[in-house]
Amino acid sequence: MNDVTRLLGEMADGDSNAGEQLISVVYAELRRMAAHHMGPQGDRTLQPTALVHEVWLKLGGDQLNGWENRAHFFGTAATAMRSILVDRARRRKALRHGGGQERVGLDNLQVADGDACDDQILAVHEVLEKFAAEHPDKAELVMLRYFAGLTVKEAADTLGVSEPTVHRWWAFARGWLGREINL
Repeated sequence: MNDVTRLLGEMADGDSNAGEQLISVVYAELRRMAAHHMGPQGDRTLQPTALVHEVWLKLGGDQLNGWENRAHFFGTAATAMRSILVDRARRRKALRHGGGQERVGLDNLQVADGDACDDQILAVHEVLEKFAAEHPDKAELVMLRYFAGLTVKEAADTLGVSEPTVHRWWAFARGWLGREINL
């Protein structure tokens, strides 16, 4: 996981081989995140590889010089993945239900997976902006855990906090989001 930060630094120092290595390391991690998100059965309309390619395009492809470290990169990747999944959920919902969106409860908010309903993804997305204005660190955790599918340990490493802190932030975020969505 720390290879990303190291390779970004080497790239910034002008090492052309670091750029090629970085692409393979980043692509593999994004593919793992997408596969985790999609679950073992996958999704008939969006495969993990397609999600990774869409994220890669949103991130600017091989223009990797803008990220400072691993946390910065994966935070940006989680935001891109969130955007893609929300857009996809909106399209599917509009096609299936004539565009009407219902709010759903999040009593047991878990990491989004292949079985996550479009209503839940859209509901989380709708209140996440308000949550981010009040609690930016915790909102970033929601993006990393819920939309990008990172584990508690991976999210802690990415955010530079301890695992117990991630557990506390995750519990707080689930409660806050659940309360807002059920209003």
